[in-house]
Amino acid sequence: MCSEYAHFVDINDYPTEKWEEIFSKAHTIKEFLKNFRSNDFSEKVMATLFFENSTRTRLSFQSAMTTMAGDIIDLGEHSSINKGESLKDTIKMVAGYSDIIVIRHKYAGAAKVASMYATCPVINAGDGEHFHPTQTLTDLFTLSEEKHTFSNLTIGVCGDLKLGRTSHSLCRALSLYPNNHFVFIPCDGLEMPDDICDFILKHNCTYEVVKTIEEKIDTFDVLYMTRIQRERIEYNYDLKNFILTKQSLKTAKKDLLILHPLPRNEEISVEVDEDERAFYFKQATNGVYARISLIKMLLDHKEQTELFQGEVMALECNNRNCISRHEKYLPHYFVKTEKGFRCEYCDHINNGLD
Repeated sequence: MCSEYAHFVDINDYPTEKWEEIFSKAHTIKEFLKNFRSNDFSEKVMATLFFENSTRTRLSFQSAMTTMAGDIIDLGEHSSINKGESLKDTIKMVAGYSDIIVIRHKYAGAAKVASMYATCPVINAGDGEHFHPTQTLTDLFTLSEEKHTFSNLTIGVCGDLKLGRTSHSLCRALSLYPNNHFVFIPCDGLEMPDDICDFILKHNCTYEVVKTIEEKIDTFDVLYMTRIQRERIEYNYDLKNFILTKQSLKTAKKDLLILHPLPRNEEISVEVDEDERAFYFKQATNGVYARISLIKMLLDHKEQTELFQGEVMALECNNRNCISRHEKYLPHYFVKTEKGFRCEYCDHINNGLD
């Protein structure tokens, strides 16, 4: 199946050259907006469909659109989904009211489903524990502004690496640049999924796993902190080894970049906020400019997008959080791999062992 529109479902759907074009435009937009306003999105309407809670992503998209003189319609929490309306029907209806759709959903693959049925571009604002590609655009734009490179970096990634979709997208993206080394500091039982680790190795980057931040903090160029996804699981383990404090930073590099997709819980002590290496609030602000650049790209270019590479099979995805388990009309697309059949909605490998 293909679509006549360009969508932004997974950052890895685009080559790195396209990302860097977005960052270049985002930098230009950021500098321009310091002194001027723009009406580039005048007479354009964005629909925001957030089926999960959001502060930064929702507001940064809305700020991006209104900053450029565009309009917004927001689905809100009282939609006909609560009456049993399918995602397909919701998308087909909303597409008739808007020029671009931004969707966040609790099920993995929901953004891809939206792109199947929308008659306008679709942006994935987070689908379950799967991906969060516009957060990764924000992360990479911040890297480009502060480090001026995406290569030869040692990146510490700490916290909930199993369910934290932001860390999945970031690691996949940075794996496409040479000589990057990842140091994973996962909370107990929340290790980075095998498919992300395999992706890193496949692209000739490396990773290791350590038990505390302090073990390797002196080597980090970037430290990416994440919270426990408590809305997805109950977690009661001791987190003392996974909290960044002023003391933790004593041996860190002077030019360390501390990032966090936010919201923060206890994983970064508030005393760290005053450290000049703490960039997470600047990172959140950068999200507006990265998203303006992305919206502009999608509105300016109509092009055909291949949505699936595999084939429809008489299989059911084993991932209970996959959108195909909840929207029963969907064709079941799979790609055969060495490890089993990869679901094209959620990327879960189905090998009969789940």
